[in-house]
Amino acid sequence: MTTHTPQTSPADRPTIVLIHGLWGDAAHWGEVIAALGKRGHHKVRAVENPLTSLPDDAERTRKLVETIEEPVVLVGHSYGGEVITEMGDLPNVKALVYISAWAPAKGQCADDLCKAAPAPGLAAVSKDKFGYLWIEPSKFHAFFCQDVPEEKAHIMAVTQKAPLAGLLQDRTTAAAWENKPSWYQLSTQDRMILPAQQREFAERVKARRILELPTSHAPMATHPDAIAELILEAAQA
Repeated sequence: MTTHTPQTSPADRPTIVLIHGLWGDAAHWGEVIAALGKRGHHKVRAVENPLTSLPDDAERTRKLVETIEEPVVLVGHSYGGEVITEMGDLPNVKALVYISAWAPAKGQCADDLCKAAPAPGLAAVSKDKFGYLWIEPSKFHAFFCQDVPEEKAHIMAVTQKAPLAGLLQDRTTAAAWENKPSWYQLSTQDRMILPAQQREFAERVKARRILELPTSHAPMATHPDAIAELILEAAQA
């Protein structure tokens, strides 16, 4: 028997809000935005977070969500998962989607998560004299996005957005996944957040579906259609 996902009219569809991670920006979602548009979903916003602290990033995302009247699906990549965990319990948030992302428990910080499961890519990260963390550009392709074409990886390395190191010590004060239905995309070749740890996060949030993709820490660039389908599943649930 063939089943069909219930369809909603454009007016009834939730707005999808995309939250980038460390060493990225809103443009990292470009191909996913296009994939959503091809599927008729144009109610999409992408937050440009400052990456100065978890409170700053959560507040920036919260302010955007509070300008949206209809239901919202929050989608966080990498550190963006920590952001949606922190601020995602707003009344109009209907679902959380984690993309190769951290999903901390209340009271945890990013530094805790990195030390619990040190990924090889962390060795390519260094702090400059002003306190910003950078992935060594010559190592960006090998650790962040090894399955992305070299030319595109070079652009990503050159345009990376460095976070302030202190952000890693900011502890969550909430865990939105305790109250919101969640979905999880797991990257099985990730060198920035270990796949085994991602599975722990997916189980922690009781993900309604775990989408495994044979890809790096940049699944939005390598599998935008699959990511878009997962997001739309959460939007239509």
